Amino acid sequence: MSHKEQVAAKIASALQAAGVEGFPVEKITDMLETPPNPAMGDIAFPCFQLAKALRKAPPMIAADLANQLHGAPLREVQVAGPYVNLFLDQAAVANDVISAILSQGADYGSKNVGNGRKVPIDLSSPNIAKPFSMGHLRSTVIGNAIANIMAKQGYQPVRINHLGDWGTQFGKLIVAYKLWGDENKVKAEPIKELLKLYVKFHEEAEKDPALEDQGREWFKKLEDGDAEAQRLWQWFRDESLQEFMKIYELMGIRFDSFQGEAFYNDKMDRIVTLLEEKQLLTESQGAMVVMLDEYDLPPCLIKKSDGATLYATRDLAAGLYRHETFDFAKAIYVVGNEQRLHFQQLFRVLEKMGYEWAKDMHHVPFGMMLKDGKKMSTRKGQVVLLEEVLAQAIEDVEKVIEAKNPSLSDKAAVARQVGVGAVIFHDLKNFRLNDINFSWEEMLTFEGETGPYVQYTHARACSLLRKGDYPGANGSVALVPEALDSKEAWAVVTMLNNFPDVIERAREGFDPSQIGKYVIDLAQLFNKFYANVRILAEEDAIKTTRLHLVAAVVVVLKEGLRLLGLEAPEEM
Repeated sequence: MSHKEQVAAKIASALQAAGVEGFPVEKITDMLETPPNPAMGDIAFPCFQLAKALRKAPPMIAADLANQLHGAPLREVQVAGPYVNLFLDQAAVANDVISAILSQGADYGSKNVGNGRKVPIDLSSPNIAKPFSMGHLRSTVIGNAIANIMAKQGYQPVRINHLGDWGTQFGKLIVAYKLWGDENKVKAEPIKELLKLYVKFHEEAEKDPALEDQGREWFKKLEDGDAEAQRLWQWFRDESLQEFMKIYELMGIRFDSFQGEAFYNDKMDRIVTLLEEKQLLTESQGAMVVMLDEYDLPPCLIKKSDGATLYATRDLAAGLYRHETFDFAKAIYVVGNEQRLHFQQLFRVLEKMGYEWAKDMHHVPFGMMLKDGKKMSTRKGQVVLLEEVLAQAIEDVEKVIEAKNPSLSDKAAVARQVGVGAVIFHDLKNFRLNDINFSWEEMLTFEGETGPYVQYTHARACSLLRKGDYPGANGSVALVPEALDSKEAWAVVTMLNNFPDVIERAREGFDPSQIGKYVIDLAQLFNKFYANVRILAEEDAIKTTRLHLVAAVVVVLKEGLRLLGLEAPEEM
């Protein structure tokens, strides 16, 4: 039980003794606040919500309640108007927190909320034969971090790369390849060459609209199983996926499934049949739709007037397939904000079909990656390639290492960890719904609130442990209280104590930025501690106690970075 939960239990017990009902430990835990100034206490409890039940003014309730609260983990209780301000016993809390971290290691903050149940997560999902641009970065890194966080809380994430490997664009690409393509050029640089062909198709189609008809014809051939169309499509898919895998490998991201849109081609007729059986299909202007008036949503289009099925039909098939395959606790779709209506319709149609599990499906939207304030467009060739950004970031870090620490061992590995980390962290430190403007300068700055800053703080802490001949922690640690009696040390202990709560909030809100902000805050507080408190030039017991705190910071920074998908070098 965390110290916050211990305090909540004390308050709940005092309220129960006073005959107040409806305030269990969980509710009180949610009500607890952190005072804006540490001088006002470590935890604050506002009494406004109790006024109705007790028929008293909140300041009177606070005064009465304060008299009931004492004993571990509390050192002092003060009343400030309607608030009860609680001060924790710093020595006892520091001992508990540091002991827990050093004994549990990377398991600190883990919880078995999920009981091992599966959570399919739809992430990344780039379009085949198009470049992996900065626009695809967001779904990839947000989804990967959410998967790590879910695993930390006892779920079994299933990372699904729902590739965009079907649609009219493949008819267009086949036409472009047959008119202007060169097999050797495609083999040499698959994505770049296929993108050139795709862009050229749209440029030429503006002059000759008949090309659009040819594109549609070739896609119809592909749907009908034409051998040449199938061969070219498969080749484009294989070559593209091979290129994508290089990027995923560089970023340390793996997938459990690459079942894309094409995988569901033979599973859509069943959805149409089920909708017909459940009498949910309505004809509208020759098309077949499911009406969603009761949800104030427009009709969900299932079949066009020409009989072709749509995205919604495919995603309904995918939802049903995933539930039957994984019996999921939750199904998560990390897809851009512009698809919000699509997912609202998708989940509501599944509900109307009678599937209770539809309420466990979640669209996790995110803002756009902009360039010069505008959306990036593959069709117009206005893209920033992720591969080039990663390469540039790694090269920049190599230069910094060469200038500042040329004797560093394994320079190439560290440059990759820090360069790739800079790009991932630049995204994840932002709340996912915010748009991000792509900027070389901001992304590759290695000071301030960046991934390299957090990684460097971790490396600095590791260096301290090496210089101090840190003996490690065998079992429970015996801390010397006066070694940690500074405000800087207590600020670090308090932050370490918050880590499990931060992970929980990140899981509940599908919000990796909670952890991004947390590791920045922890790094900043640790650097203040390092700057203001002598660590190594002290007698052994004091030094060892302070090194125990440093070791706890190393564990939590490394684990926080891992949850975000970053590595933590021990030297930089």
